[in-house]
Formats: sequence, C-alpha cells, structure tokens
Amino acid sequence: MGAVRLDLSFLRRPDLGSVLLGRTGESPRRRSLRVQALLVVSLLASNLVGVAISTTLVFFVLPGPFLLTARFVVPTAIVAPVYVTAATVVGALWAGLAARRELRWSLEAREPTPAERKKALRVPWRLTLVQAFLWVLGAVVITTAYGLVDPDAIAPVGFTIVFSGLVVCGAAYLYAEFGLRPIAALALASDHDAAAPTSRSAGAMTRVRVMWALGSGIPILGLIIVAVYTLAGRDITAERLSVVILVLGGTSLLIGYLLIRMLAASLLAPVRNVRWAMEDLTEGELSRRVVVYDGSELGRLQSGFNRMAEGLQERERLRDLFGRHVGRAVAEAAEERDPELGGRGSRVGVVFVDIIGSTEMAVDRDPAEVVEVLNRFFRVVVETVDEHDGVIDKFLGDAALVVFGAPNRLDDPAGAALACARDLADRLPRRVPGCRAGIGASFGEVVAGYVGADDRFEYTVIGDAV
Repeated sequence: MGAVRLDLSFLRRPDLGSVLLGRTGESPRRRSLRVQALLVVSLLASNLVGVAISTTLVFFVLPGPFLLTARFVVPTAIVAPVYVTAATVVGALWAGLAARRELRWSLEAREPTPAERKKALRVPWRLTLVQAFLWVLGAVVITTAYGLVDPDAIAPVGFTIVFSGLVVCGAAYLYAEFGLRPIAALALASDHDAAAPTSRSAGAMTRVRVMWALGSGIPILGLIIVAVYTLAGRDITAERLSVVILVLGGTSLLIGYLLIRMLAASLLAPVRNVRWAMEDLTEGELSRRVVVYDGSELGRLQSGFNRMAEGLQERERLRDLFGRHVGRAVAEAAEERDPELGGRGSRVGVVFVDIIGSTEMAVDRDPAEVVEVLNRFFRVVVETVDEHDGVIDKFLGDAALVVFGAPNRLDDPAGAALACARDLADRLPRRVPGCRAGIGASFGEVVAGYVGADDRFEYTVIGDAV
C-alpha cells in the first residue's frame, strides 16, 4: 500500500487568511455552521470582556460613590444582571436572524443578486450596530437605575458603560468581518467589479482612525474627565487618583495594543495572500489566483493581482501559440527585436524532406488516415530538427523545409544539416512504417528575413541553397 500524503499547504497558506475560516470549496451547510460558530463565540467573548471591564472600573477604580453597598442593591443585584443577561440573549438572536436573512443566498448555493451582494458586505456593520444599540440602551437603563439612588453615580457609571461598549463594538466589527470572510469571498467572486466601491467596507484609513479612537482616544478622554473632576473640587485622595490614572493608562495600553493587533491582522491578511501568490507566480505557476474577500482598497489589491495573473497567463498562451505557428527560434527572435520587412545575408544549412508517393496515398487511403500519417511523419521531423538546433521554415503539404543557422547562428550549420538528414533517414522508416521519404541537404548563402506586407508577413529564407 502506498503511503498517504497529506496536503499541508492549506495550513501554511490558507486561502482566506486563517485556517479557522476553512477552505473556499466547502459545502454551504458546513460553511454556514463555521461562520455562525465563529460569530457567536467571538461576539459573546468580546461582550463578556466588555462587561468585566465596565464592572471593574465602576466598582473599584473610578471616583464616585461606592456602589457595593446596601442602598445600591437594586441596580447592582437586579437591574444590571437582568439587563446583561437579556441583552446577551436578545443580541445573539437578533444578530443571528439578521445575518441569516441577509445571507440566505449562500445557504441556497446560488449567486447573489446585486442587492444581496451589497447587503452581504454590510453585515459586519449591521452586527456592530446591533451591539452598539444594546450597549447604549444598557447605558441609559443602568445609569438611570444608579442615578435614582445617587445622582453622583451617573457620571462614572455612564462613562464606564459607554467606554466599554465602544471598545466592544470595535472588536465586534473586526471579529464579524473576520468570521464573514467566506461569505464576502462568495459575494465578491460573483461581482465583475469586485473591489471597486470602497463604500461597501470601511477603508484601511477609516479602520485605523476608528481603532485609534477606541483604543487610545477614549481612555485618554477618561483621564481628562478625571482631571476635570479633580479640578472641580471634588473630594478624591491622591492615592485614589493614582489608582485611577494607573488603571486607565494600563487599560489604554492593553486595549489599544489588542485592537491595533486585530486591525493589523485584518489589514495584513489580504496582503499576505497576495505575497504568497506572487511567490508562486514568479516560480511559473501562472494559474495562481487569490481569493478576493475584502471590499476595501485591499480587495482592489487582490482583484488587481488576479487581473495581472490572467494577463500573464494569456500572454504566455499567446506566446506558446505563436511559437507553435512560426517556430520557437523565430518567436524568440521576434521578441528580442521588433520584426521588420527585409533580411540579411546568412550562410545556412538546409534540409528538405518530403513523403514519396503522397499523391497515391491520398487517393488510396481515407483522409483521416492520411492526416494521421502526416502528423506522425512531421512529429519525427520536428523532434529531430529540435535536437540539432534547426528551424522548421515551413510545412509544404507533405514536405518540410528546415534551416540551420538562421535566425539563430550556429558554429557549423552545414554539419548540423547533415547530421539531421542522417538521423531522419534512420528514424522515419522505424517510426513511420510504410512511409518512404526523400531527404535532401545543401549549404550556401541565403537572405533570411521577413517577407510580406506591413500588416501581414512571415519569416523565410531565399537563395540558391533553398
């Protein structure tokens, strides 16, 4: 039994930028389950972290009334826990239903309409807006509950919830965009202008500005508010002020680092995919393409690479086709310098080979059989000529004219022509049984160049040796 070989290229170079997102060819059901699992886990985790941050700040860090007392038992033990639980359940169901409604086409394994494609690329924003609404509503409800007990609790509670909610929304957007990459790839794959409108997704600079504001700007704003609170004459000890500054500063550093790290990963993933594809392209894998899964400028980069690769592949196909029609040597000479009418004198060796009795063969045999014999005959001729660095000048029905020394110079064109003629005489009877060939060789001065008109010409040799 042969050894089982595992393809680990997917682990090293995932099409969608992460192995967590699976492969592009997954079944609709499996892709849907994967996306839903990633969204639920990431959104729940980010919201729980936000709740933990807000709880720590409002209870133990920010100046204001101490909230862990009997008079705050209703907002602390009833209102806040009930709202957090209800918001978590409602948010998960709301976001799930909204995403499922907008992405129904992906489950049905069909191409989206332009409207469905546009909505699919906006799902991360919609999910983020759901999170933002629930956090704003929570800020109003919970802050009001504490404010009814003590108005001095309004500022610290309100700021903490808003601050935590904004950080959660920033993380939620990045997580949602990450988890929905497989869907974005499907939507953009069906779009002929895949990455053109940057309005479909936040641009790179917009993401950087927003993440800076959430990770650094808002914590610094919190420090400013604490400074104003102190300057206003509120009673706060130096020790408490130091704790507030240390915690808010540390939170700013940690959250800023995490958000920027997440942002950098989302921005670098498309660039990394293009870099991997470029490496494959330079190694000759012209069929290499990248999956377009970003609707911003980075999607333009991915789509632009694919168009470039398609152009290179088409160029190579035309180059190969051109070489098959005129010969590799002539094609390479035409690439090195622009062909122009006229020629130059060259001393070349010439071999002429044709089938003896081809007229009788065409009369006595079926046309398909004649073509098959001709193809086998010319296959032997081409192989032998290539071995001796010759050039097929032209096929003439059942004959071939071969040139040695033009357009590529040879040290001994006469010797190459004679060697080729001897090998043809030896190989043709063995490789093409029943086919007799006449072979002639000569050497002399000819004019080699392009003959024809400005818009249609061919390479040939003219002279007594031919």
